[in-house]
Amino acid sequence: MTNPLLSDWDTPFELPPFDQISDEDFAPAVDAALAEARANIDAITAQDEAPTFANTVESLEQAEDQLSRVLGVFYNVAGADSNDAREALQREFAPKLSAYGSEISENKALFARVEALWQARETLDLTDEQQRVLMLTRRGFVRSGAQLEGADADRLRDVKSRLSVLGTDFTQNLLADERDWFMPLGSDDMAGLPEFVIATAKAAGQEKEAGGPVVTLSRSLIVPFLQFSERRDLRQKAYEAWAARGANGGKIDNRGIAAETLQLRETRAGLLGYDTFADFKLETEMAGTPQAVRDLLMQVWQPAKAAAEADAKVLERMLHQDGWDGPLEPWDWRFYSEKRRKELHDLDEAELKPYLQLDRMIEASFACANRLFGLEFQEFDAPAYHPDVRHWEVTRDGAHVAVFMGDYFARGSKRSGAWCSAMRSQKRLGGDVRPVVVNVCNFAKPEEGKPALLSYDDARTLFHEFGHALHQMLSDVTYESISGTSVARDFVELPSQLYEHWLEVPAVLAEFATHADTGEPMPKELLDRMLAATTYDMGFQTVEYVASALVDLGFHDGPAPADPMQKQAEILEEIGMPHAIRMRHATPHFAHVFAGDGYSSGYYSYMWSEVMDADAFAAFEEVSDPFDADTAKRLEETILSSGGSMDAAELYTAFRGRLPGVEALLKGRGLDNAA
Repeated sequence: MTNPLLSDWDTPFELPPFDQISDEDFAPAVDAALAEARANIDAITAQDEAPTFANTVESLEQAEDQLSRVLGVFYNVAGADSNDAREALQREFAPKLSAYGSEISENKALFARVEALWQARETLDLTDEQQRVLMLTRRGFVRSGAQLEGADADRLRDVKSRLSVLGTDFTQNLLADERDWFMPLGSDDMAGLPEFVIATAKAAGQEKEAGGPVVTLSRSLIVPFLQFSERRDLRQKAYEAWAARGANGGKIDNRGIAAETLQLRETRAGLLGYDTFADFKLETEMAGTPQAVRDLLMQVWQPAKAAAEADAKVLERMLHQDGWDGPLEPWDWRFYSEKRRKELHDLDEAELKPYLQLDRMIEASFACANRLFGLEFQEFDAPAYHPDVRHWEVTRDGAHVAVFMGDYFARGSKRSGAWCSAMRSQKRLGGDVRPVVVNVCNFAKPEEGKPALLSYDDARTLFHEFGHALHQMLSDVTYESISGTSVARDFVELPSQLYEHWLEVPAVLAEFATHADTGEPMPKELLDRMLAATTYDMGFQTVEYVASALVDLGFHDGPAPADPMQKQAEILEEIGMPHAIRMRHATPHFAHVFAGDGYSSGYYSYMWSEVMDADAFAAFEEVSDPFDADTAKRLEETILSSGGSMDAAELYTAFRGRLPGVEALLKGRGLDNAA
């Protein structure tokens, strides 16, 4: 019987036939795809013809098409709907794929062909895009150790293999902690909880088969519980479980994994000739150096800390007025901050939620894309990896652009957070391939028959991830290696964070923020109050983020710490971390940094991109129209369609005419007047 992962897909838009794929299909499909990729590589190096861009670089671009197709399906499913079989496959695939990657980087004959092209690049009559691909291809080989010999090459291969295993283990340990912990709520445990939190807790209890409402470690449930629960003892219990993810001892404790990962990264950087892993990692980013990252973060840290400390004094007074002695604690902040928001802005989450329906916010994100870029979205049915997944065809002027998939609800089988991935990336080499793009979120699933309601932060997350999706969908390049979000890590968050600004456009909310029961639009005075409060508590939010970014940088900008938890504590003490605020991601659950290489030394990139996104949206504000057609066209042509075809700074300068400073970021966060 033909493996469905390896056959032609006779499905709408050639989507994966999920109704035919079983977990037993993945391992043989990966083995077959690896064999095909190796054969394609051998064919490149075995040919007698002298290297050309076509017979070497373009052939290399296409060598792994089948492998990318299979893994695109597997890793999307494994991240969003894991089970024991898929977790076992992840553990099996990690060293296998690492070994294959090492084979490629150590293939002297292949690298020799690439190097010959690089040395002759001035004579090859390449397009700008081809020159960029050649440079990135050669750089990838060099940074993967292609120039190493003997024992050093062997050691690097072992290091990369072990790192791949550790990243998989870290992810699965964290998922296990998040999946297994929950706190039942009895009738006496509901004090202060609005109906939407109780409904979410009941739905979570049904999923856990707990016989009643529960609090889980899903952000979409635990955060509103911390905001509203009047039971300080239960807030403490829930918060400490949330903060302890990955650090609960036993086989699934991530602290040892973090320590070994940092040691191996230091070894890797040293083998490649770098002083630190941060030097190695940041070489290819816009920031360039660890010092540039630290300078940005500290410019933001001081005003953010001042704002947070001023807020903490107010919240602590509220705590004492309620009869509690002692300092404000981390499990108190959200509770008293929510009360204070009600006082300052006459605003609370329970009042807002009915107006922020998931379906209406999806419509809003689509409508903005239509007004800006002419995209249209038509939902259709297709087999999916989970019943919650939805599909839309994306068109422009009647022509097919992409397929967009949305997987919005939290569940125990899904890792935490929100992300965008491409199950298939755009490219023109070998045919006009249109992308299949997936947004995965962890919003609270409602009770059966009830509409899904979002917090304002949830709605921002939806727009954020859709900004990534637009970067993928509007990509218009020849080569997959520079397609869509294949850009510098500290540039990749620009389109996503920029798109968040359209959620704050009053006309968008006036149209799409409608009440779940009455259908009435959000009253203007409530809309005004909500928008006025968008920078409320920004000191807290900025401090918890920047602290995480500084710890990440500190881990990698120097000798690897033997005890990462001690190093974390030292960094937080050095910067004066406020007592009542903790890092957004403590080390044992800092998946951005330890689940893989993606954001290691790079968690700062959200803020680096925010410097640009604040300035980029100002381009629309300067012409007094958030949907100005000329500005939107320039944004698409210079950034959204270009992928990694140019240096990120060049792309941004092409759009804006210059690079921005930090001032717009501080103003956007309401921190420009902080002491």
